[in-house]
Amino acid sequence: MPLSGPHRSERGPVVQHDQELHVSSSSDLTTDRLVLRPWTSAEVTAVLSGDRRPHWADDFPTEGDRVIAGFIAENPSALGAFGQRQIIERSTGLVAGAIGLFWPPGDGRVEFGYGVVESRRGRGYATEAARAIVAFALTAPGVEAVVATVELANPASARVLENAGLRRVEADAETARYTTV
Repeated sequence: MPLSGPHRSERGPVVQHDQELHVSSSSDLTTDRLVLRPWTSAEVTAVLSGDRRPHWADDFPTEGDRVIAGFIAENPSALGAFGQRQIIERSTGLVAGAIGLFWPPGDGRVEFGYGVVESRRGRGYATEAARAIVAFALTAPGVEAVVATVELANPASARVLENAGLRRVEADAETARYTTV
C-alpha cells in the first residue's frame, strides 16, 4: 500500500501504511518492528571510545556509525528529535543501525541518511526506518521535501529510497539524488 500523507493525532504524527508509525512523548518513532530512538550523549561517548554496550548488535557500530557519533559530538543539536537516531529492533532490543535527519532544512528540504548493520540487512529494516523518518520529517515546520543521496554502486540503498516513497531526480557519475517531491 502506498505511503499516505502524515496525519496528526493527540500522540503526534501517525501515518497509515503497511508499517504503522507512532511518535511517543519521548521522541521515539515506533514502527511495527523498530524503534527509532534519538542517540544519547552516553551512546555517542561509548561509540567514540570503543566501549561495547550489551544492547548493541554484535556488528554495531560500523564505521558509518562512528562517523555519525563524531558528527553528533561536534553538533550537539543532532541529539534532538529532528536529529540522529539509532535503529532498534523491537523484538530483541538491539541497536541494529542508525538513521537521521541533517537539520535544519535548507530551502524547505531536509536530508537524511541511514545504515543498518550487515547482520540485520535483508529484513526490510532500512525501508521501514526510512518510511518512518520521512513521514516524521514531513510533519516538521518548514519541511516541504525530504532528500537523500546514494552512491550508484549501492543499488540496494537506491531500492530502499524508492520503496520508502522517494524518486530519483538527478545523478552524476557516482551518486543519485532522491526526493519526496
